[in-house]
Amino acid sequence: MADGLNDSKDSSVARAAVNRLFAGNTVLCDGAMGTMLYARGIFINRCYDELNLSQPDLVREIHAEYLQAGAEVIETNTFGANSFRLEMHGLKDKVREINLAGVKLARECVNQIREKQASEAFVAAAIGPLGVRLEPLGKVGLDEARAAFAEQIRAQVHGGPGVGADLLVIETMTSLAEAEQAVLAARSVAPKVPVIVMMTVDEEGNCLDGSSAETAALKLTEWGVDALGCNCSAGPATVLSVIERMRPVTDKPLAAMPNAGIPRAVEGRTIYLTSPEYMASFTGKLVKAGASIVGGCCGTTPSYTRAMKSRLRALDAMEGGVQVMQQSAASKAAVKPESKVEPPPLAKRSKIGAMIAADEFVTMVEIVPPKGINCTKEIDGAEMLHRLGVDAINVPDSPRASARMSAQSLCVQIQQHVGIETILHYTCRDRNVLSIQSDLLGASSIGLKNILCLTGDPPKLGNYPNATAVFDVDAIGLVNVVHNLNYGLDIGKNSIGESTGFTISVAANPGVQDMDQEVRRFAYKVEAGAEFAITQPVFDLRVLEEFLRRIEGFRIPVIAGIWPLTSLRNAEFMKNDLRVSMPEGIMARMAAVTTPEAARAEGVKIAQEMLAEARPMVQGVQVSAPFGRYSVAADVLGLAEIEVA
Repeated sequence: MADGLNDSKDSSVARAAVNRLFAGNTVLCDGAMGTMLYARGIFINRCYDELNLSQPDLVREIHAEYLQAGAEVIETNTFGANSFRLEMHGLKDKVREINLAGVKLARECVNQIREKQASEAFVAAAIGPLGVRLEPLGKVGLDEARAAFAEQIRAQVHGGPGVGADLLVIETMTSLAEAEQAVLAARSVAPKVPVIVMMTVDEEGNCLDGSSAETAALKLTEWGVDALGCNCSAGPATVLSVIERMRPVTDKPLAAMPNAGIPRAVEGRTIYLTSPEYMASFTGKLVKAGASIVGGCCGTTPSYTRAMKSRLRALDAMEGGVQVMQQSAASKAAVKPESKVEPPPLAKRSKIGAMIAADEFVTMVEIVPPKGINCTKEIDGAEMLHRLGVDAINVPDSPRASARMSAQSLCVQIQQHVGIETILHYTCRDRNVLSIQSDLLGASSIGLKNILCLTGDPPKLGNYPNATAVFDVDAIGLVNVVHNLNYGLDIGKNSIGESTGFTISVAANPGVQDMDQEVRRFAYKVEAGAEFAITQPVFDLRVLEEFLRRIEGFRIPVIAGIWPLTSLRNAEFMKNDLRVSMPEGIMARMAAVTTPEAARAEGVKIAQEMLAEARPMVQGVQVSAPFGRYSVAADVLGLAEIEVA
């Protein structure tokens, strides 16, 4: 038969075993082959697929490492082993030889793990894009593309189950037109071999040919693939959003194999900076979103596979296993890390924690760090606000990606000189996971107990747009890190001895255009361990009401952001540059005033109205002090100096 299958008892048993991969249970696949070869000194100008012939021991060694790390499916080293790509290296006549060798090496490793550990593992033949443009955008015809895929697949399935590949993984497809030709080739050459097709997407979650994730899922379902999904792309967060969009439109099993973030050039080498722990944290989110086949792509290594395996085991150990993770985040509390260290009750961690726990109304004022080393004005402002009865000072971390005194330094000085509690804004933009842990341990040791976890503004918004951003994790990952530290565990789940005792807060943006995405991310933050939220400035009570309604199922205390406008230009900046929802009525009121003093007074009046109307809905307010006018913030809160006779 064309696909090499027969009706023997052994073939039927093998086929039944492979079919279990698509039955809904979570399956862990391996990670990157190219990344591992590159790390072993194979230059990127080499044909990695040809190493199946010239350096088989090296390829075999990498397969074995992934299997030992817990992978249940390993992909062959044949991603680029089609005639078009091999022709670039003068190897067009070796398509069959290279693919046969690739499957043979993977099969040897799978058989060995079965004998040694009595564990089941499977060989997936990797099939990547052809590397050429297809008609009508290019010169290669659809029939030529289909023939090239068929040539590769025919070699990969030679001999059938137990000899050839157990399944086909058509991956990193940039266009549906090319994916369709690969599927047609697979069905013509190997109709009984299961097929997984994964698209790669841009940062917006759309295929590189412009098709939406939903369209891709519908088309792939229509073409009869056995599973579909997304791989490569900009990292786990992007792939997660695609899986969430695909799940409602298909009943097929979903596959998710993201990159380890976006690669960066470091000293001439391409490095992926997303950590195994961060990738593992997204494994649970991907499963909950509906993915049952998970793994890694570029930048991932056996350490990522091992971390993901541990995460899946933890999920299986939970009551209900994977089914629990597939429930809505609204019905699930933050997962308590395994630790002998219990953090103090929220009421005993900080003054803010105690007020949140007691359902008391909290007042905060934001004080931005100076651009230089002199923070006398900021400390004096904090002292005045403390005297008037403000509960805490919020200190942003280089807002708008500007270079300023560190937020941590200003927090310490305010607490030492004034005695008022501070909330440290902490962003992921500037720090890798090692620096994050060091900073947080240090912050706890010097008495900073309130953390606002933020992803951070990208450098392109600030004074130094060419500065490098890190973003090892985003705000969700950061909450996970802080939550674990509260339970006495570092990033690697090693004991640090004591709880850091942080009160954990997160940001929320009720006025964002993509409310569905904002609500999803907020749910993940709550799941990760957030204990209260602070919103972006609110000028439209309708959007605040709608946001609060949308998060009812996973509501935590919400502190509303209040910004006293200073001018019409300020209002226009908030509306157009910061994309804050700004009612036309407020714009008209700011346009009607004729002097700077009247504009500031009107801004205070609007802010006071916002505070009064929002107060019944929220558990506190954070008032900004535009241009360092702390008395304006006090006016918004209705506080004033008491003159002593």
